Amino acid sequence: MPGHTVISTMNSVSDTLVLIPARMASVRLPGKPLADIAGKPMIVHVADRAREAEIGRPVVCTDTPEIVEAVRAHGHEAVITRADHPSGSDRIWEAVTRIDPEGRARFIVNVQGDLPTIEPQPIRDSLAPLLEGDFDIATIGTEITVEEERTNPNVVKIVGTPTGERRLRALYFTRATAPYGDGPLFHHIGLYAYRRAALEKFVSLPPSTLEQREKLEQLRALEAGMTIGVALVDSVPLGVDTPHDLEKARQILG
Repeated sequence: MPGHTVISTMNSVSDTLVLIPARMASVRLPGKPLADIAGKPMIVHVADRAREAEIGRPVVCTDTPEIVEAVRAHGHEAVITRADHPSGSDRIWEAVTRIDPEGRARFIVNVQGDLPTIEPQPIRDSLAPLLEGDFDIATIGTEITVEEERTNPNVVKIVGTPTGERRLRALYFTRATAPYGDGPLFHHIGLYAYRRAALEKFVSLPPSTLEQREKLEQLRALEAGMTIGVALVDSVPLGVDTPHDLEKARQILG
């Protein structure tokens, strides 16, 4: 398809984990991983898309037995992790050490558990910069086309330099409108792929100055000198954070 990357899965499926962190403790939408959408819990829709991406072994990582039960009832794998993790990155690293203690997996893809409408292709795209180059971490973004999103602090922008067709090397992430001047702005989508050693290093780092100021965890990696590659995709998947978002997801998937 135009604009989509074809990844050679021969080298990646057997050594990639696609991990989906999920917690019940949402303030705005309590219990959202198990919210019903078209007859399935939301977290199962995400696991379905991760499986359809066919880039690695999908596993849901959660501290909640009810989520494990629901995921397994629909034929997916799940692992229980501690409840006290400060972030999804810490949760998936614990999961990596539990389900792959031998260190066979070279790549770990982190798919947020509240993206029930995500398509398989962006999940594949998130891994592409790692397979194509020597980045430590990879993520995805899309060009901003809605004018009010350019100044919306809830729309995180990628400041990056082009490295190829639909590829950037991230220089910074910000809630501000950046970079200045004429040209496209890019909306960051919080789906990440890591080299195993990079994820291990990342979770060992303390929160950084700019991370705390911008409230953006990925800045910790940049401040520590790690590299982040970006694959540009066609659209932003719907993140479900509120009852309104949930109704939109039900309309899309119903």
